[in-house]
Amino acid sequence: MPPPAAGPLPPPPAGPGQGPGYPAPQPYGQRFAPAYAPYQPKKSNTGVIVAVALIGVVALGGGLVAAIALLGGSTRHTADAGYSSTYPSYSYTSTSASSSTTSSTTSSSTRSTGSTGTRSTRSTETRSTAPTQTGPRSVAKLGDNPLFAQANGGLQNIPCSLSRWATNQASVQQFFQSGIRCLDAMWSKALSEANLPFSTPNLSVPASISESSTPCGSGGTATGVTPFYCPTNHTIYMPMNRIEIETWGNHPGPYLSILAHEYGHHVQAMSGISEAYGEKRYDSGADSAAGLELSRRMELQAQCFSGMFLGSAVAAGGSVDRNIYNEAWNAQDRGDDYSRNGKRDHGTAKHNISWWQHGATKNRNQQCNTWNSSSGDVS
Repeated sequence: MPPPAAGPLPPPPAGPGQGPGYPAPQPYGQRFAPAYAPYQPKKSNTGVIVAVALIGVVALGGGLVAAIALLGGSTRHTADAGYSSTYPSYSYTSTSASSSTTSSTTSSSTRSTGSTGTRSTRSTETRSTAPTQTGPRSVAKLGDNPLFAQANGGLQNIPCSLSRWATNQASVQQFFQSGIRCLDAMWSKALSEANLPFSTPNLSVPASISESSTPCGSGGTATGVTPFYCPTNHTIYMPMNRIEIETWGNHPGPYLSILAHEYGHHVQAMSGISEAYGEKRYDSGADSAAGLELSRRMELQAQCFSGMFLGSAVAAGGSVDRNIYNEAWNAQDRGDDYSRNGKRDHGTAKHNISWWQHGATKNRNQQCNTWNSSSGDVS
């Protein structure tokens, strides 16, 4: 495939102390956080899954809390890494238009309604005539998703203009909203090049959040400490009490990388990756070894997408300077090593670091195709 019309996308400068090729991870924290229990494989319980799904949806708690000292700092934080909900963990439902023809199905069939895990049985179904959807559509595929079709596809180096970071709620809201505008500018072009739909996500920055605050509950975590993306209403939730202000203080890099991770889940939803993921994880069993590996591929891809954004932005100039980039680079020590429930659904700290840095230094969609990676690279 030819490169995008805007020209080639050279990778940004390598990270601190890194040379060409797959970046070696930076040192990371202790292997086990307090209360960590080694993962024990569990059998999938479809009946329970369906019951839970009928009661309500649970968010993909893609937000991950970091656990490494900032460059030159001394604060170290270890915490639950990401969502720890029972399946369904992702509630994205495709909004593709119905067929433009009228047809009748007389034999019984079972259809998955998306990655919520809910399935419906139809004895007779009649689909009424509906207008054909025009414009790009999401494609429910994983490794062969159109997002990864172009070898040179990636993020254009567009300068980012961020609002000034401060730790009060109004400033945090403005900072994240300006970050979303930057993410929109880059990802809208990347999705357009792949002939995929684009829309900007919503943003919510509440002081705190409760189980009834969102269509996705409180984020699906056992401890309720992480930001998350809710695909039901396409909203990124960044509660003030979950973004670790006590750890990161006035260093905007870690906050921006977490926002970019959650935005990565929005990209997965728009492209159709989320729909395909939900179907496959449902069929595999959410807590089976195969189901948890799918979850790790999903999360590590969002890590890689986050790195792509920071790497592309620092190469373009603007508000994302070398200091912000270095702060983000050194804030990726997160993952299942710090899980409090032992569930292996996000990947090791080593892989969370290396996938983020890989995205930051490569800036190619194909380089973030975790679906085609070996199991050892997403453990």
